Amino acid sequence: MSQTTIVVAQTTETPSPEGTAETPAPVETAPPAGEAGHTTEGTAQEGGHAGPFPPMDTSTYPSQLFWLVIFFGLLYLLMSRLALPKMAGVLEKRHRTIEGDLARAAALKDETEAAVQAYETALADARANAQAIAAENRAKMAGEMEAERAALDKTLSAKTADAEARIAVAKAQAMKDVGEVAAESAAEIVAELTGSTVSKAEAAKAIAGLKG
Repeated sequence: MSQTTIVVAQTTETPSPEGTAETPAPVETAPPAGEAGHTTEGTAQEGGHAGPFPPMDTSTYPSQLFWLVIFFGLLYLLMSRLALPKMAGVLEKRHRTIEGDLARAAALKDETEAAVQAYETALADARANAQAIAAENRAKMAGEMEAERAALDKTLSAKTADAEARIAVAKAQAMKDVGEVAAESAAEIVAELTGSTVSKAEAAKAIAGLKG
């Protein structure tokens, strides 16, 4: 759609010096529809609102590349001088911290293994010492028991010999007493049976002859 503007000229009747009226200005009429379109396009081109998108305009590529290089260089300098050294420092610090932690962990591991090895060695030595002490005590106790047994055997042998001697004496005494009793009994029996008197010595001799 084209807009049509009708300009109406207003005339003002002013008395001329000569006393005649001024001729009214001509009335401007709107151009035809076709001409209005050309006029609008020309106005748009003169105002700078038509044409391609500026970043896609090939005529601005050199300036765009120039400023791209400038800003990229500034960004590179900023990153290389400020951001990257700080990041590198942080990474290096973290790396040193991790390396230190790993070193401490390795040292603690070595200390733990050494402590375990020392404990196992001490335990083995203690077991060996305990076995040696037990063997020594067993040998000592066996020796003491053997000595006590020998002493006991000796004591028992002495007591047995003494008892046997006493028994022999008691047996001999008993046999003597038995012989005397037998002789007296025999003499009494002979006296009662025969009426004759027999001495104890003769009766004992007779009994001894019977035993022999």
